[in-house]
Amino acid sequence: MARQIKPAEQRRGELLDSAQALFFERGYDKTTVNDLIQHAGLSKGGFYHHFSSKEEVLEALVERLASASMAELKDVLEGPDLDALTRLNTFLSRARQMKVEQVPQMRGLFETLFQPGNQVLYHRINAASMAVVSPLLARIIEQGRQEDRFDVPDAHMAAETILHLGAATYRSVAKAMNAAGTDEADSAADELEQVLRFQGVVVDRILGLADGSVDYVEAGFARAIIDGLAEPRN
Repeated sequence: MARQIKPAEQRRGELLDSAQALFFERGYDKTTVNDLIQHAGLSKGGFYHHFSSKEEVLEALVERLASASMAELKDVLEGPDLDALTRLNTFLSRARQMKVEQVPQMRGLFETLFQPGNQVLYHRINAASMAVVSPLLARIIEQGRQEDRFDVPDAHMAAETILHLGAATYRSVAKAMNAAGTDEADSAADELEQVLRFQGVVVDRILGLADGSVDYVEAGFARAIIDGLAEPRN
């Protein structure tokens, strides 16, 4: 019987399916390229036709996960009856909710990204996510400019600057990772929430708004993230 030849995009998608299953179940560090090849039913040549390394697989997976998350926010991004600030705050609120829900599943990835010495990999992954989210955030900011609500000279630069703030939480999130499930969890949650609240003020000022206009973080969010990190992976 002739071997079935699948379209390249289908094969690539199956590789990402395998990566998601194995990275979430075992963790990124404990999954090898050979594990991915075996799980996806590919040859080594087939793997390297699509990806040059395991890191590149992770970048592509993060892009796919970010795109899926943004698709779930389509009603917020495209709803015709929302003013820009309401759209932005609803977008941020729903995004926070999804992060809390996804943290237990993605703990294996976080354990890798927030290990000492993995900052370069973290920033690569952050850039992959930003590439998906930044144009959508810029669209909201541009709406605010058109409404004369947001006082920024360039919506795309503002969006990228706001998203880069996330990278500034690296130390606090790494501390939260280590504190999850310990007596240090409360203090780690307080520190992370303080960082996020400060960033919220920065976002207000980037957009030319009064402090507190943007609902950048809500009470209990940081603790919910830490509690999610303490949960065992399914």
